[in-house]
Amino acid sequence: MIPYTVNIKLAARTLTGTLNLQNKTAVDWGWQGLIAQGCHSSILIIDPKTSQTIQVLERHKANVVKVRWSRENYYHNVSSPYCLRLASGDASGKIIVWDVVSGTAHCEIQEHSKPIQDLEWLWNQDASRDLLLAIHPPNYIVLWNGDTGTKLWKKSYAENILSFSFDPFDSSNMALLTSEGIVFITDFSHSKPPGNAGKKVYIASPHASPAHTKPAHTAAPVPTVVMCEYIDFAEAVTLNDCLQLSYLPSKRNHMLLLYPREILILDLELSQTVGVVAIERSGVPFVQVIPCAQRDALYCLHENGCISLRVCRSTITPEETTDPEQNVYELMYDLRSQCDAIRVTKTVRPYRMVICPVNENNAALMVSDGRAMLWELKAHKGKAAVNPSSGLLPLYTPVSFCGAPLGPNQKRIQDLSLNSMIGQTLIAGEALSPSNQQEVQLKFLLTGLLSGLPLPPFALRMCPPLTTKNINNYQPLLAIGTSNGSVLVYNLTSGLLHKELSVHSCEVRGIEWVSLTSFLSFATSAPNNMGLVRNELQHVDLPTGRCFAFRGERGNDEPPIEMIKVSHLKQYLVVVFRDKPLELWDTRTGTLLREMAKNFPTVTALEWSPSHNLKSLKKKQMAAREAIARQTPDVFLHYSLLQDAESKSESSQAISAREHFVFTDMDGQVYHITVEGNTVKDGARIPPDGSMGSIACIAWKGDTLVLGDVDGNLNFWDLKARLSRGIPTHRGWVKKIRFAPGKGNQKLLVMYTDGAEVWDTKEVQMVSSMRIGRNVNYRILDIDWCTSDKVVLASDDGCIRVLEMAMKSASYRMDEQDLTDPVWCPYLLVPRAALTLKAFLLLQPWSGTFTMDITQVDYNEKDEIKGLIQEQLNSLSKLFGDESDLTFWTVAAHYLQSFCQGSPAECVHCGGSGPSEATKPSPQSHLDICHDVLCESSYFQKFQLDRVHLQEVKRSSYEHTKKCADQLLLLGQTDRAVQLLLETSADNASYYCDSLKACLVTTITSSGPSQSTIKLVATNMIANGKLAEGVQLLCLIDKAEDACRYLQTYGEWNRATWLAKVRLSPAESSDVLKRWAEHLCSSQVNQKSKAILVLLSLGCFYKVGEMLNNMRHFDRAALFIEACLQHGVMETSFVEYDRLLRSLGLREGAALWASRAGSAGEELMEELFQGDGSSAPEPTLGEEGDALGQLSTE
Repeated sequence: MIPYTVNIKLAARTLTGTLNLQNKTAVDWGWQGLIAQGCHSSILIIDPKTSQTIQVLERHKANVVKVRWSRENYYHNVSSPYCLRLASGDASGKIIVWDVVSGTAHCEIQEHSKPIQDLEWLWNQDASRDLLLAIHPPNYIVLWNGDTGTKLWKKSYAENILSFSFDPFDSSNMALLTSEGIVFITDFSHSKPPGNAGKKVYIASPHASPAHTKPAHTAAPVPTVVMCEYIDFAEAVTLNDCLQLSYLPSKRNHMLLLYPREILILDLELSQTVGVVAIERSGVPFVQVIPCAQRDALYCLHENGCISLRVCRSTITPEETTDPEQNVYELMYDLRSQCDAIRVTKTVRPYRMVICPVNENNAALMVSDGRAMLWELKAHKGKAAVNPSSGLLPLYTPVSFCGAPLGPNQKRIQDLSLNSMIGQTLIAGEALSPSNQQEVQLKFLLTGLLSGLPLPPFALRMCPPLTTKNINNYQPLLAIGTSNGSVLVYNLTSGLLHKELSVHSCEVRGIEWVSLTSFLSFATSAPNNMGLVRNELQHVDLPTGRCFAFRGERGNDEPPIEMIKVSHLKQYLVVVFRDKPLELWDTRTGTLLREMAKNFPTVTALEWSPSHNLKSLKKKQMAAREAIARQTPDVFLHYSLLQDAESKSESSQAISAREHFVFTDMDGQVYHITVEGNTVKDGARIPPDGSMGSIACIAWKGDTLVLGDVDGNLNFWDLKARLSRGIPTHRGWVKKIRFAPGKGNQKLLVMYTDGAEVWDTKEVQMVSSMRIGRNVNYRILDIDWCTSDKVVLASDDGCIRVLEMAMKSASYRMDEQDLTDPVWCPYLLVPRAALTLKAFLLLQPWSGTFTMDITQVDYNEKDEIKGLIQEQLNSLSKLFGDESDLTFWTVAAHYLQSFCQGSPAECVHCGGSGPSEATKPSPQSHLDICHDVLCESSYFQKFQLDRVHLQEVKRSSYEHTKKCADQLLLLGQTDRAVQLLLETSADNASYYCDSLKACLVTTITSSGPSQSTIKLVATNMIANGKLAEGVQLLCLIDKAEDACRYLQTYGEWNRATWLAKVRLSPAESSDVLKRWAEHLCSSQVNQKSKAILVLLSLGCFYKVGEMLNNMRHFDRAALFIEACLQHGVMETSFVEYDRLLRSLGLREGAALWASRAGSAGEELMEELFQGDGSSAPEPTLGEEGDALGQLSTE
């Protein structure tokens, strides 16, 4: 067998098209910075920065219905590296966990055969990051180990489960949206299934709102929408029209319910709606809403494809308002920006929206036609023309950026993330407009657009193959004819659309290239009553886009064109009609050479021969020109004639070579026709083979001719040996056969109605096979070779796949792709390279100045990282999408900045008294409320007072009033609590108790005997199961610290922490929070990462460094300690980080940290430099302070 080489290295890939309806919810934007989207049974991986599809995952046999990126909320090192891990569920109930970089399935999970309803990775514990929770219809939730595919536990419920949502502030709380109501689970754990069926609640009257007839900003009271545990089913409203349920990540104990025309904001402690976003009667209904974490804001997707951003209105009282009763105290979300809508049709609808979880200022809209529209939220200075009567306050910039206060002359708005663009929603007690804040306006900017293929069917044709003559300007272009008459030209090296040409007015039926830069395409219109059509045969020049009708005025009211075939040398064109003799054209001049007579046989299959006499003609022409030149005495003229002869011999335009084609008629007889210039000659006729049916297609290469018939038979002719061999494939109609390009490559691609096969014509044996229902679940529409070892298939699921010759649908390695734009994604690197890059970018005190040039550093993985750094460093945690790092450094940066302004001596050791009020930051520079109990106590208390005020306004029943009174008592608002207690009506069963409680609260004294009595009563009540009542009594006599201790003893850790933040002094609350941190570190809870954040908020920096070191988070520990040193709050050693840098090959960095590690560092320095005989260099600090000062922003 003659060896042959691969023409050009093309990676296997999939070009995707329109989405299936089941793909509607299959999209996710991960912390890794990439978007995953389901398209039929495939999964696209999109890089939103460069608007490229960088991976397509194929292993599912059914439509993908859910995709979910794994969370990055864990410490990354060599053993726990950055990795692209994705879970996907399909309509057949299969879940696949992917290694996205290699395109392989890590594990496959199958429990039932119904579509997966929802998926979520657990992120809230340190023990394992491999746990995957799934809803298997109709009513099962199952926890899987996503690494091994092992089922950990399974739980069933009474109703059909539609979706679920985890409480971002408490991992034991989750809510299930069912077909009949909401089920709240409060004992969720990864170690065992929930112990009970949960608390089932119903929504009463969600559409009793008058907001449908009034604008959303009208000062109308929020409707009475309550959650009740038991309700008369005649009055209950089913949740069938509830589109979505989600906890708010921006503030604790709040949830949203999405309906087509309104969004309900629920306070779960009050069990009542405290806010509503309603649409006017003429407004466009909602499809989806995504709540933000960094700010109290909502991204809303509407049915017309418009994305709007709504920000919670401040609850502060405007200065001009003097009467408090005139203020409408409620949660209102004001429209701050919206993007353009799309044109919605029957086949084009918005499906889903996703936002970047890292920055929350980028959104992507997925459209049913396969488009992905990438929007970015931009902030600019300016004042809006706001109607004063609307109560809409302007938006301002934040007061600080990454922990550092912003100056009053800040020229540029930091638009890195949502929380750096707009400030936190103001609450009562805060200043309205600080002097160092600027008013901003928000707008959406379209930054990227990915377009998919249109609806099938498709007609494929690969450009002429790569040869030694065209190697300098060759591009692997694939022409795709579509059903709407356009021709798409894709570059298969990058997989991107090269050009889209609107060529025809009806479906394209076939394409033939006539050069590397031009092709012919034909289309036929729908037949009229006579069965005649309008034929369109267009010649397209690709560089200019010029199209012209190749057949001129011909084409109206004639039988449809069946096929077009261009000769091997691209000289001639045969046009075959259904009920009309064929036409022979000269492609170079566009002239009709011959229109066959009416008695010409009906053509069923036709193919041009690869043999021709071009070489002999060129030799004769060259010899004739040389003879003329020899007769010329002038030497210079002789040389010019020879050059002219050579140049003309290079082009075949002046030569009409002889070419041949064969075709078959209805009886299977084979005809041979010779064409030379204007001459057309009939050749030999071969009688039909009795074993063959009606011939459907012919392929010819070298000395091999292959015929395929409608019965599935293949007939291989060896023209040189004059032998034929028939092979019955039993696959039905042979639709198309094509030989692979490349000299000596005798592979043959065969297309059937139910699949395709690759044959080796020399050995006359099948190489690979693909069959619908067995290997794949799609039907093949067209085939072609794109290189000598890869095939391209068009399928009815709207996709075009480039596959290896084995035709197994397999994903490709992302690092093998030849992308047009470089992709910034550290997850694509090997683990050591990614960690080396992070260590290099994080801090460079050894160099004196911060640099982005990594090429001069000596380390092993230099070649893998070189060229990846395309963006300016600002926040490394966001750059890497490292959720754990981002949370840690956000809290650390804030409190390091806060405590360095005061006296740090009181707060660096865990045994200290904690931060004093003097060291606390000003109210304007508080930590965002999305961090909940990690915020400063003063701001946290203000927020809780603001919230209970809102609850008080919205209360609608005695139960609500009682809850508000209890909250006010705990907050120390006794006067207002007494007023609420006295509102109890006389016919209420609790009237007497409430009256006595009001008297007790009013007459409470601080005398010793009364306090002792109340404390004794409270203790007895707690011992007898009345925990809440006992805690209230202790708070009345200012024994909140004892109350917190009791709450912690009975396992109410969250309530104890909340009470400590709102009632205790900093020193007292510090003790409570330290006990909570110890509880979080216990083996039963195993949330040490959360405990570290708690200790950071207390200023226990020494304990934080010690814990980080014990947890083997050496780089984070060393850098945190360095930050503490820069802020003047602590000194310690750097031994372990030095060893880590040495293992990564960063010798200069290791030398610096070793120089700071005391006596242990001296030994490390000797080990570091003993090999080369050089002395340990003095570290160059230079501008080290400037570089290290950036740490608080990381």
